[in-house]
Amino acid sequence: MSLDNLFLAWREFKRGKTRKVETQEFEFNLEDNIFQLHQELVDKTYNHAPYQAFYVCDPKLRHIHKAGVRDRVVHQALYRILYHIFNKQFIYDSYSCRIGKGTHKGVKRLGNFVLRASLNYSQKIYALKCDIKKFFNNIDHKILLALLENRVEEVDVMWLIKKIINSFSSADNKGLPLGNVTSQLFGNIYLNELDQFVKHGLKQKFYIRYCDDFIILHKDKGYLANILKELNTFLKDQLRLDIHPGKISIRKVSQGIDFLGYVTLPHYRVLRTKTKRRILRLVNKNNAPSYLGVLKHANTWELRKELLSKIFLFDN
Repeated sequence: MSLDNLFLAWREFKRGKTRKVETQEFEFNLEDNIFQLHQELVDKTYNHAPYQAFYVCDPKLRHIHKAGVRDRVVHQALYRILYHIFNKQFIYDSYSCRIGKGTHKGVKRLGNFVLRASLNYSQKIYALKCDIKKFFNNIDHKILLALLENRVEEVDVMWLIKKIINSFSSADNKGLPLGNVTSQLFGNIYLNELDQFVKHGLKQKFYIRYCDDFIILHKDKGYLANILKELNTFLKDQLRLDIHPGKISIRKVSQGIDFLGYVTLPHYRVLRTKTKRRILRLVNKNNAPSYLGVLKHANTWELRKELLSKIFLFDN
């Protein structure tokens, strides 16, 4: 772990956090803190501090574990090393926490899949939609470390990976903290095994995944039901994961596919009703441009007018 990488990691970490007291305190003695961190990593005396645990509602309740600034700089530095090793191994249609991807690209790609799979909307098609049950809580450390060791050649980097993974551990050696930037990458590395199985084992052309949600399109509903059995078996046997039984659907695409805050239908997409309500509840003068940016990705003219009228009220 080079000093340059740690300083670059610091610059990336502090974006949007410069007003926070903990960030300012670390920056007050920045060089001393970075040099000390570097020496501990070189000597292998670095130890991860305990996490601060709390809950957020965004919109569902999530249990977040937040590391201190010092440890988050290390996470960012490790992320910088691992991202370039693993990103090129991922399939094109994995959209979570990747440069040049994201929710809007994912929704747009799904719309393109619907167009192609239905032969320009001339055929009836179905969507299999699944969600992995408590994904981050159930990531098996042994399996994850084996996947990482297959690609990471540097012994020092693997030592640090183990330190970070083991900094958050249950009795059964499972789980990653939602607050770590490394957890998002580790999650993609873990589910890349599923992606490769679906694309190359099951040979599914119209498959898309964002974090622990994934969709497969096909013209045959029964075929998708059979695929579901194979997916369940693979996830259980290879990754020790389960598909959430209450979040499985196989339905006509003409009924709409609820994915990443939008409902995709043939010819157009609309904002999910819950998302509309949330935007109207939370919008204010400062965040309005961001919400208007979200709305431009769907057929939302009436909602945009309503939002603009609220913004007008803020100004008067």
